[in-house]
Amino acid sequence: MSHPARMNYIQITQPGGPQVLQLQQADVPQPDQHEVLIKVHAAGINRPDVIQRAGKYPMKPGMSPVPGLEVAGEVVGSGSAVSGFNLGDKVCALTNGGGYAEYCVVPATQVLPIPDGVDMIQAAAIPETFFTVWANLFELGQAREGATALIHGGTSGIGTTALMLCKALGIKAFATAGSEEKCEQIRALGAEAINYREADFAKVIAEKTQGKGVDVILDIMGGSYFDANVASLARRGRLVIIGFLGGGSVKDFNLLSLIDKQASVTGSMMRSRSAAEKAEIARAVQANVWPLLSQGQCLPIIDRVFPLADASKAHQRMEDGEHIGKIVLKVL
Repeated sequence: MSHPARMNYIQITQPGGPQVLQLQQADVPQPDQHEVLIKVHAAGINRPDVIQRAGKYPMKPGMSPVPGLEVAGEVVGSGSAVSGFNLGDKVCALTNGGGYAEYCVVPATQVLPIPDGVDMIQAAAIPETFFTVWANLFELGQAREGATALIHGGTSGIGTTALMLCKALGIKAFATAGSEEKCEQIRALGAEAINYREADFAKVIAEKTQGKGVDVILDIMGGSYFDANVASLARRGRLVIIGFLGGGSVKDFNLLSLIDKQASVTGSMMRSRSAAEKAEIARAVQANVWPLLSQGQCLPIIDRVFPLADASKAHQRMEDGEHIGKIVLKVL
């Protein structure tokens, strides 16, 4: 399938605010033997993109300097060792960066067919978020039917995804948010909402669970929530940390409270996982989540769609913190 030699993409011209994102041109990347070349129709916006733009993401060798961790589009090329994909296939993918562009190369093991009935905008909002939630809430956090969970940032892309999966898989969920509008959205997704501006979430959890606590917590805040998170855990509960919006360190924590509960603290970053790990997560997501999506369940909530050239406005929308669900760039 023919394609142009040059493409538009978004460059981080220097570390800084949203204004440093600029539309530029570059050569279309070429897939290596294990990669697929995707003509990008849409790309999802994620918090790590914002952190990368600010110059605060721990970039490792092999990571693309172009932001964008998830895309949806069509296959227009592939490497010699790739099988299972045909030119023109409609796919979505977890990238290793490079998604804010008209073309993107992705390891074939991180590319999945778009579920039936899902459009390109929705599909672009799936990979990074669903991979992250599955790997952390359901694998590391061991959330299972009949369990209880607390999701912080309940109206973020991660939060709404986690709440929809909890409802679909029989897990009772609580979620925090900072406004009544966001709490209403949490309730609409089948969870109990806690307005953290009006209530101490640890006290609410204690009251709602008769002092037992929750089995697993998915946390995007980090240091500022650590003590209250541990207090909210049930015996042998799991705290899974995936973000540090509230700081990356904890001071003067009493380890006895953790030991007494036989609780565990863990977490991960998706982008720094190995190719083998990401491939394993992709298989698990396709097996467990794709059937739900094909049935019209757990479809991503789309907050707003911006054209590729307005990536700076999309980042500003995320930083303003008013979004509910996913922010997406429309590329084609």
